[in-house]
Amino acid sequence: MSNSTFKGRDFISILDFRRSDLELMFEKADEMKRFETNGTEILKNRILATLFFEPSTRTRLSFETSMLRLGGGVIGFSDPSVSRMSTGESLADTIRMLDSYANVIVIRHKIEGSARLAAEVAKAPVINAGDGSQHHPTQTLTDLYTMKKEFGGIDGLKIAILGDLRQTRSASSLAYGLSKFKNVKLYLISPDALRMRPEVTDHLNDSSVEYLESSDVNKYLPELDVLYVTRLQKERFTDPAEYEKFRGSYMVTLKMLEESKKGMIVMHHLPRIDEIPLEIDSTPNARYFEQAANGLAARMALLSLIVE
Repeated sequence: MSNSTFKGRDFISILDFRRSDLELMFEKADEMKRFETNGTEILKNRILATLFFEPSTRTRLSFETSMLRLGGGVIGFSDPSVSRMSTGESLADTIRMLDSYANVIVIRHKIEGSARLAAEVAKAPVINAGDGSQHHPTQTLTDLYTMKKEFGGIDGLKIAILGDLRQTRSASSLAYGLSKFKNVKLYLISPDALRMRPEVTDHLNDSSVEYLESSDVNKYLPELDVLYVTRLQKERFTDPAEYEKFRGSYMVTLKMLEESKKGMIVMHHLPRIDEIPLEIDSTPNARYFEQAANGLAARMALLSLIVE
């Protein structure tokens, strides 16, 4: 796919894009690295609208920074209580209004399918910044780009996704993204009650991705290239007692890193709670802050490709 055929395209699910599309985005992200500090005027006079109905730090701020670095402007809100939706305006009407103001719309919402609804309503391209528990495509773009930079490619990597796999959209989305690459092996590590959702494993089966499910990460550490850690999604538990039952189920320790394969990296979509102690930050394995930083180039690349 050429740069021009990205223009005006929505970015709702990583499944909507081919491997070649993702690789073009990686190349564009490499180009964007040189503009991260001093910026460029590629998107001068373009406006990004952000609609965040759930809390966000890295995703929202990296999108806003990306647009500013590209020479554009930003409007929107990070607290839906200040919008007219708090008085009953529908999501569709809010999108129609913003479509008159902005050249691209970024939305995060707790309800799965909200981003696709927004895309159906808006003429401007819509980017999904996370909806429900299954899709977070720009986080996956960031994650894949980080792996590509670390290892030179993604084919053949052995990757464990650890923690709350049932409710963590970054985990589901990453599994979808990795299915685009060859000879990847996934280790889906979680308590039985928090296993990856069946629609995700069904997709892995349909895509002939080798994977295993387990509750024990330690026995696989000598095999892993990447340990991708997720936090327990407290806000998605309806029963506080269930959350407390699983709290602290998995914590990365120095001993684990000593037993791991040489060169294994630890990634995390952030924010972390207690699953990665501060002492891990100074180890050669830690990549989660570099991963977050890569989100800027990845999102600059995406915006530069789709905004007309």
